[in-house]
Amino acid sequence: MALFGQTAAATGANTTGDISKDVALNAPPEDGISDLKFSPQSEHLAVSSWDKKVRIYEINAQGGSEGKALFEHEQPVLSCCWSKDGTKVVGAGADKAARMMDLSSGNTTTAQQVAAHDSPIRCARFVDIPQQNTQMLVTGSWDKTIKYWDLRQSTPLASVSCQERVYSLDVVNTLLVVATADRYINIINLNDPAKFYKTIQSPLKWQTRVVTCFNDGSGFAVGSVEGRCAIQYVEDKDSSANFSFKCHRAAQTGVGSSNNTNVFSVNAISFHPQHGTFSTAGSDGTFHFWDKDAKHRLKGYPEVGGPITATDFSRQGNIFAYSVSYDWSKGYSANTPQLPNKVMLHAVTGDECKPRPKTGGRK
Repeated sequence: MALFGQTAAATGANTTGDISKDVALNAPPEDGISDLKFSPQSEHLAVSSWDKKVRIYEINAQGGSEGKALFEHEQPVLSCCWSKDGTKVVGAGADKAARMMDLSSGNTTTAQQVAAHDSPIRCARFVDIPQQNTQMLVTGSWDKTIKYWDLRQSTPLASVSCQERVYSLDVVNTLLVVATADRYINIINLNDPAKFYKTIQSPLKWQTRVVTCFNDGSGFAVGSVEGRCAIQYVEDKDSSANFSFKCHRAAQTGVGSSNNTNVFSVNAISFHPQHGTFSTAGSDGTFHFWDKDAKHRLKGYPEVGGPITATDFSRQGNIFAYSVSYDWSKGYSANTPQLPNKVMLHAVTGDECKPRPKTGGRK
């Protein structure tokens, strides 16, 4: 099947994007960047790092940035997220804890612990659970559980055992998707949050790196270490629309390379808040914008100088943030001081992320 890569190659230069005007975030983290998330209510960006800190920046219309708050963990921070009202930022990490800063209190330096696991917490997200009168936090850990937390209480409201260590999770509306080691993907309907609605094996053959829900909650995208992405719908009736495609791969060059291909991990997937198109970013140091419904690559961008570890669109979709830093794919010894640690802000303009116009019989 001729999918993204082939289509993009055929149209050549029209699909090559420009990163020459991308702006670097001021005073970035001092070690590898694990996650970044825009506020859903304002032009603020939270960034978590292996330097044990979560930083909150304010972004202006010209792409300028200023640090506004910072809090620390006891070990590297692996995830960060915002509450729906934009007043709270949570970090979660290797110290087996999630910590929350309430920005509405005027505090800019300290955070309170709001969650705990028996092993490092790989990811955290705020969730709205029907029948609960407050927004809650869900955490996924390498202790093979996810836990739901009412932030007013010190013990979890519920704990759900998974098959393996949690590597990634995401939530939209009542859809919670939890990806673990051994390629399990657990789908939870938050109307019944303590049990799995459905469990599948990843349609990709190798380790899952990221899962990200569609904006409408009808499905999710999966990225893996094999330079491949899958589009997966929740309900069986939509299974004919499931597909996967190759990305973040490059032909080897030089003597003896023959037809060999270098394959890179897909580290981050983000959906545009208005258009429903999405980005992939990988260890090859490139990012791309895609239209899943048209099965078409919209834009591909030049290599940025190092692996891309995290991405996010701003609430209005006019800024695409991406972090450039070591991705730990070659272990501790390969993390040298020469590697970059930076966050870049890309202005989304024109038709970069707009869906491909529908033509002919396409519905």
